[in-house]
Amino acid sequence: MNQLEALKQFTTVVADTGDFHQLAQFQPQDATTNPSLILKAVQKTEYAPLMRATVAQFKDRGLDEIMDRTLVRFGCEILNTIPGRVSTEVDARLSFDTVATVTRAERLIELYQAAGIHTGRVLIKIAATWEGIEAARILEQRGIHTNLTLLFSFCQAVACGQAKVQLISPFVGRIYDWYKKQAGAQWDEAAMAGANDPGVRSVQKIYDYYKHFDVSTEVMGASFRNTGQILALAGCDLLTIAPELLAQLRAQQDEATPVTRALDPDKAKAQPQERVLYDQASFRFALNEDAMATEKLAEGIRAFTADTLKLEALMQQAAA
Repeated sequence: MNQLEALKQFTTVVADTGDFHQLAQFQPQDATTNPSLILKAVQKTEYAPLMRATVAQFKDRGLDEIMDRTLVRFGCEILNTIPGRVSTEVDARLSFDTVATVTRAERLIELYQAAGIHTGRVLIKIAATWEGIEAARILEQRGIHTNLTLLFSFCQAVACGQAKVQLISPFVGRIYDWYKKQAGAQWDEAAMAGANDPGVRSVQKIYDYYKHFDVSTEVMGASFRNTGQILALAGCDLLTIAPELLAQLRAQQDEATPVTRALDPDKAKAQPQERVLYDQASFRFALNEDAMATEKLAEGIRAFTADTLKLEALMQQAAA
């Protein structure tokens, strides 16, 4: 048995890619996309025609609608390959606008429904800002399930649980990146690996809190830098993993380094925990107190926005 098969005994494996031709070989349950991954895909020769065809068909519509239709085309292709759900992201420029996020999410769902996809197979990805979490609360009440992304802090996770969102995506690798950069020459890679990795610790804390208090929101670790981070979170509800790391896990036999359950709901139940509640003011203060989360959330929104603009530029070229 290889490590990927072993991991699947404890955790639902999700593929983090827009490259749907790569999916079948890893047999993931779900898949996640974002503007950066779709941008990467449409620049490949095998996917460029898909974008061009969508642009040609709807070039008389607004650029925002063409974008949504392109994202949904990719999502539908992915859903043809996997048995579970696909995550499709709302424009990052709407991260601080609750009403606009809800409107855009509803349009994405309508486009999926028009393509014959059941809403239960789609998660709408939204940045875990206060406004994004509020949008997710409204959407969940309307039967549209959400995946709160760019999640770096405990307060974001708690607020998402309060909003009864379907799923959160804490970003392991980007947390690790921040602490490594802060430490500079003092960083000890070996000492900060596995369960000691700051990104892994963040997910462990969220998972334990959720399981202790029976929070129904699913926890999906995301943004991995190495397989060590992934295996240190075996037992997490879901883990979304890039194809390169899925390939590494598949190439490594479990006998060499056996995969064991690291996150356990029974252990989480047994831990002493204090219930935390956030309103808007206390949420903003808690997030502000966490320099890493504040910086990474802002940086993530900027990066997704930049890639969305590049995607729009490619669409405008295709329409010309």
